[in-house]
Amino acid sequence: MDGRRGAMANSLHTPSGDLFKSRPFTCDREGIPGSPHPHPHTPQPHPWPPPPPPPRPPRPPPASSSTPAPLPRHPPPTTTSSGATPPPSPLPLRHRAVRAAPVRAWPDSVTPFNFGDDDDGGDDHPREECGVFGVVGDPEASSLCYLGLQKLQHRGEEGAGICAAGDDGELKSVTGLGLVGDVFRDKARLESLPGQAAIGHVRYSTSGPGGPNLKNVQPFLAGYRFGQLAVAHNGNLVNYKPLRNKLETQGSIFNNSSDTEVILHLIATSLSRPLLARICDACERLAGAYSLLFLTADKLFAVRDPFGFRPLVMGRRPNGAVVFSSETCALDLIDAVYEREVAPGEVIVVDRRDMSVSSACLVPHRPRKSCVFEHIYFALPNSIVFGHAVHERRTAYGRALAEESPAPTAGVVIPVPDSGFYAALGFAQASGLEFQQGLIRSHYTGRSFIQPTQAIRDLAVKLKLAPVRGVIEGKSVVVVDDSIVRGTTSSKIVRLLRDSGAREVHMRISSPPVVGRCHYGIDTPSEGELISNKMDIEGVRKMIGCDSLGFLSIDKLHSIYGEEANELCDACFTRNYPVPLPEPVPELVSSFED
Repeated sequence: MDGRRGAMANSLHTPSGDLFKSRPFTCDREGIPGSPHPHPHTPQPHPWPPPPPPPRPPRPPPASSSTPAPLPRHPPPTTTSSGATPPPSPLPLRHRAVRAAPVRAWPDSVTPFNFGDDDDGGDDHPREECGVFGVVGDPEASSLCYLGLQKLQHRGEEGAGICAAGDDGELKSVTGLGLVGDVFRDKARLESLPGQAAIGHVRYSTSGPGGPNLKNVQPFLAGYRFGQLAVAHNGNLVNYKPLRNKLETQGSIFNNSSDTEVILHLIATSLSRPLLARICDACERLAGAYSLLFLTADKLFAVRDPFGFRPLVMGRRPNGAVVFSSETCALDLIDAVYEREVAPGEVIVVDRRDMSVSSACLVPHRPRKSCVFEHIYFALPNSIVFGHAVHERRTAYGRALAEESPAPTAGVVIPVPDSGFYAALGFAQASGLEFQQGLIRSHYTGRSFIQPTQAIRDLAVKLKLAPVRGVIEGKSVVVVDDSIVRGTTSSKIVRLLRDSGAREVHMRISSPPVVGRCHYGIDTPSEGELISNKMDIEGVRKMIGCDSLGFLSIDKLHSIYGEEANELCDACFTRNYPVPLPEPVPELVSSFED
């Protein structure tokens, strides 16, 4: 172990085996909070993208056009200075050359996705990838984790899982495809997870090639030389592919296509001690968004990336149990009191043996860049995200939208449920118009795959959105939604309102036009599919068929946040990406095929 890592271990590991005690967290410089000295685990630059592989030696010419030449078992014999021929070496058989596979398009999210296809009558909103939840210090930790995941179900519907640390020190995990209630419908599955600490994860549904994959459902549980380790991850690593390529050339074997598995490999191969130092060592090499929960036999670690892209909060139950969650709404459900955010660049460690809480600066301070779409769409309105009540933010968007894009001829304001509710309420309050629930959303319909004709596909929209004709008929309607991505749902809503007797339809959007892809944990379509990336506002208006169309401008959005506007990630509106995106990296494969 070199001196840097040794110093890290000495500074974090006290004689009693505990970490330094909890204190107010500040991470404004390189160092442990409150430490008089700089952090000895200062991040070192890593070559990225990794250097290209050595050139592949030429193959011998084929014996014929149809039969490949036999592979040589050892290099051609050479002679020594004495003229003797040395024995053949087996090393060329073991150290085979590598070659670059064809460059693949850089993945923009961890999973393949199908974004609101026209043939499913589906939702045309960005999709949050994941939600995480963790409890430590409660004898019913897994049951509380189950309830917390139920409350975070809107953040992921493909699969769910829980991993618990038993009193015997063994970690056990249960994962499955489907909703949380479906995965744990058999109560025996939950009862098989005893212990006072547990972490859980929900993952968003995808419909890419092969459909949902159970191997990608978290938490991931792995064993390595220091014991068992489980992880749950919300976010997306933009340098996942080069990291994975490098690990694979070093002998790592991967079991799934999730970027989260890279984190486990980086921790397992780190030479630092203790585990906190290995986590810091691994996270130094990550680029992108990550809110992480780690679970061991006796500790729970909560980690947030230095930019703070995705939310992660901490709370406490009346019995002293410590809870972590993607949103505060899940804390409220289990009677946990919200204490604070996990700060960007911070790692919080809870030791379940004495319930001590300690905090460390994970990596040097970076400018905060919290995802503004958490306030616009993803989070539930009864949550506090990035220090703000979500429903208050959305109401403020609506008021600002009414100031910037009024609809003077309109008589009633209706929201597109559910995320457009508070923005529509704010619009109505600021404009003095009547607020009504003119569209009713059904939460009991799934995807409709068998829709052979356009007429049937259009009718499928009514499975999810049913108009209230008495509110709409004969009126000039302002319909408020949170965003327009591809425009498919918006055009169907406009047709639905006109078919219900609306005299005029004025569409108002409580966010700026979406023109860029998200690379930090949100499932969005390619830029070529983004309607606002292909045409101006008037072109979008004509395509969706409304009488007028107005977006909240980026300047007006920033004015709502004041000085905090610089702490927002708004790359989907501006293409100003806080973490630069790498060039596509060739995948390294063996020169021989198995």
